[in-house]
Amino acid sequence: MIVIGGGSLVLPDEVIAGGSLLIEGDRIVGVEPGPVAPAGAEIHHFPEGVIVPGFIDVHVHGVGGTDVLDGPEAVQQVAAALPSYGVTGFCPTAVACDPVTLSTFLAAVSRGRSGPNRVAAAVLPAHLESNFINPEWNGAQPADCLRTYRSSGEPRDGAFTAEAILRVLDDERSSVGIVTVAPEVGDGIELVRTLKARGHLVSIGHSGATYRQAKAAIDAGISHATHLFNRMTPLTHREPGVVGAVLESSRVAAEVICDGVHVHPSAVTLAVRAKSPDRVMAITDGTAAAALPAGAAARLGGRRIIAGPRNATLEDGTLAGSIIMMDQAFRMLVNEAGLPLADAARLCASTPAGQLGLTDRGRLSPGFRADIVVLSPRLVVRQTWIGGRLVKEH
Repeated sequence: MIVIGGGSLVLPDEVIAGGSLLIEGDRIVGVEPGPVAPAGAEIHHFPEGVIVPGFIDVHVHGVGGTDVLDGPEAVQQVAAALPSYGVTGFCPTAVACDPVTLSTFLAAVSRGRSGPNRVAAAVLPAHLESNFINPEWNGAQPADCLRTYRSSGEPRDGAFTAEAILRVLDDERSSVGIVTVAPEVGDGIELVRTLKARGHLVSIGHSGATYRQAKAAIDAGISHATHLFNRMTPLTHREPGVVGAVLESSRVAAEVICDGVHVHPSAVTLAVRAKSPDRVMAITDGTAAAALPAGAAARLGGRRIIAGPRNATLEDGTLAGSIIMMDQAFRMLVNEAGLPLADAARLCASTPAGQLGLTDRGRLSPGFRADIVVLSPRLVVRQTWIGGRLVKEH
């Protein structure tokens, strides 16, 4: 048996000071309100530590110079790097790309899921920030890879068709979790229905939809929002836009980039108050520039990006994701957005786990996987546990 305790245990609805977690195998088997020391147990004592569920990032493109589209080994390289930042599971996230690159990427996701590395973050089904977004709201997405879905045929508007992308998604269906679309483009509403019928979480993002169009898309099956506030029509008092439709719908869980640059901390707080911590997910939108020094160059789906102090940009200055990791996102939520520890843990672990249907992750509760992060009093990662194994210690 392993015991981790002595500090503040951040449970779903409360924080227990001086409590203890009991672990056997890959599971949490008990939560005690005070110190315990069973005979023969391995004890990890952190009198001033903060103990939270392992972080789950549903939107991460890369880290440390590696982009998930860099080749067959890239997904596993990213998975191996993430536990240093408290991440125990992640959705490898791809920008729009051609069918061959997409197929190679999804095959790598499939290998990562079927043969997991026990000392790396779990590879979860991919998030495709896909070919089916609005070119007028593409941001750092490569415009030459964007396609318009038409249910009545396959118009050739480039070197490959929309249907060619959909065939790749169908071939690798189990490796595709979230698909971002702009429902106002082409037969977007029908695409939402098609993707939902295939078992994917369909997300609204990179979209110029009106409030009415966004509501229709939610009725058709949208249940996720890609980086709320960024690259979507804003909330105004006469036209609530995509942001308004997402904020008012309990059916939609919303990602928010928590780097303090893409979204002001006050706006994060307002989103949490509007939707509740159970319908908002902290994401990094982390790129290959994450964990690199400011000024360093990296790639985002083959395009050159530059690391800044808290975000990455294309060479023309366009925002191109962030350079933070989930431990920094957690600190921003607590220190800048002013969320209680329990709410911050929901945004970084419990809510993304629930959105992905991971019923045994994201909580410090008996029966759940022992995916655990031990933080210092300043919320810096001290230890990361994955499935009851200590995989990183600082």
